[in-house]
Amino acid sequence: MKVTPTSLPEVLLIEPKVFGDARGFFMESFNQQAFDAAVGHAVAFVQDNHSRSARGVLRGLHYQLPPHAQGKLVRVTSGCVFDVAVDMRRSSPRFGRWAGGELSADNHHQLWIPPGFAHGFLVLSDTADFLYKTTDYYAPQAEGSVRWDDPALGVVWPDAGVAPVLSGKDAAAPLLATALAFE
Repeated sequence: MKVTPTSLPEVLLIEPKVFGDARGFFMESFNQQAFDAAVGHAVAFVQDNHSRSARGVLRGLHYQLPPHAQGKLVRVTSGCVFDVAVDMRRSSPRFGRWAGGELSADNHHQLWIPPGFAHGFLVLSDTADFLYKTTDYYAPQAEGSVRWDDPALGVVWPDAGVAPVLSGKDAAAPLLATALAFE
């Protein structure tokens, strides 16, 4: 497994070793010992989630605040997405900065997004299956969000070939200046 810090050093790009031949491929998609070593501390995952979305669906930017802050280990098993993490820690010198990249069934890349960061993705393929592990359970009372197209963030979303398709909640998300954030 190769681990590379992104422009947000706490957010890590994880590239599992993939062994392929004419029959297909094999990869170890998760190994607790190797993951803990990569992030530098023990991480306990409590929930696995799976979503399927059509081209142009944009989910995010979401996070959960303490005491239910979530870290997420995300990957795509079918299709392709542009995945984004945003630093939501007001005390961080990188508050409001983002990192992003393509996750796909073809590249097998994963992204570790620790607590304190918002997360979202845009589907670039006809459909995408998105899987993620979380370090805390879903807690609606702790939900936070920030608007995906906030100019203060300046996220450069790629063209999916259609206008972004948002949930009502995501369309109404606050701008960074008024969003709930971590201290």
